[in-house]
Amino acid sequence: MTTEGIERFDIRVGDDVLEDLRRRLGATRFPDQIDGTEWEYGIPTGYVRELVEYWRDSYDWRAQEAGLNELDHFRTTIDGQSIHFIHSRSQREDAFPFLLIHGWPGSVVEFLDVIPRLTDEFHLVVPSLPGYGFSEPTRTTGWDPTRMARAFVELMARLGYDRYGAQGGDWGAQVTTMIGALDPEHCAGIHLNMPLARPPKNPGELTEQEQADLAYLAHFRKEEAAYSLEQGTKPQTLGVGLNDSPAGLMAWIVEKFRTWSDCDGDPENAFTRDQLLTNVMLYWVTGTATSAARLYWERAHATDGTQPSVSVPTGVARYPKEILKFPRSWVEHHYNVTRWEVMPRGGHFAAMEQPELFADDVRAFFQTVR
Repeated sequence: MTTEGIERFDIRVGDDVLEDLRRRLGATRFPDQIDGTEWEYGIPTGYVRELVEYWRDSYDWRAQEAGLNELDHFRTTIDGQSIHFIHSRSQREDAFPFLLIHGWPGSVVEFLDVIPRLTDEFHLVVPSLPGYGFSEPTRTTGWDPTRMARAFVELMARLGYDRYGAQGGDWGAQVTTMIGALDPEHCAGIHLNMPLARPPKNPGELTEQEQADLAYLAHFRKEEAAYSLEQGTKPQTLGVGLNDSPAGLMAWIVEKFRTWSDCDGDPENAFTRDQLLTNVMLYWVTGTATSAARLYWERAHATDGTQPSVSVPTGVARYPKEILKFPRSWVEHHYNVTRWEVMPRGGHFAAMEQPELFADDVRAFFQTVR
């Protein structure tokens, strides 16, 4: 690629890294577990053992690496930070460009099945968040969603895209929201599968479903949000374990893929083992588990924590097993919602769980703004 400041990037993990991984997996010290318990205390030891053995003995990183390298990867430096991204251009001259932005504990792996479904009519820019995967660890403080959004606005300008869109869930939804707020001159619209919202002064009546969604939100904050508090307060302490133990990192991440997805209690109803482990590998081989967790600290300690207003057209996809679902009237208080789709199935990792549904909905929205 000849664009100034952008270099082609090939994924090449050293044999020594893979040999060290196998050694660590073979030396895993598994925890005890109370007889008769399953997921109620967290990921079961028996399932951790199964995944560790599969990872060590059967999983083929080189095959996954080759598959990743079939896509066009690049790196550039923005605001002093290395930014990795996949750039999949359509053969159509009038293709509309948009960003696909992942969150935690995901990665660009989330989008591997939707990229080929969308490049028939869209140019796709799929970045790794700063501090995640092949964007490498962040080297300075302050990399919150607003700073990430500014970096991605610059990335699209550097690629020569004067008019574009953005899509995201989880942290990707927050970064996408900030892009829509910061760059309405060039960002034609945004699509979200986890918009955040705060109640307006006069929230009005809620439907039974909206009341149930808020009840689940209260449950989530009580029973499922400890990871966020730890990553938002002491990410470096947590990072000692995540950066040293592949089994620990895998357990920390896979438990969320099970809890947050539409999988009826079994993560392998929604994902293959290779998908789960390739996502974990992007944290392990790059040493970014700690810097990824630091995003929670940066957001919690950002000087401006207000929810921005977004004037550009906004599409929302409401997946039934999404972890945070706010009433539509609350969302519309912050966004110019022009499309609101209630999806029949899927959860937090929508693009990975339901690639066809996800691609069709995203396509339908961006056709309205292209």
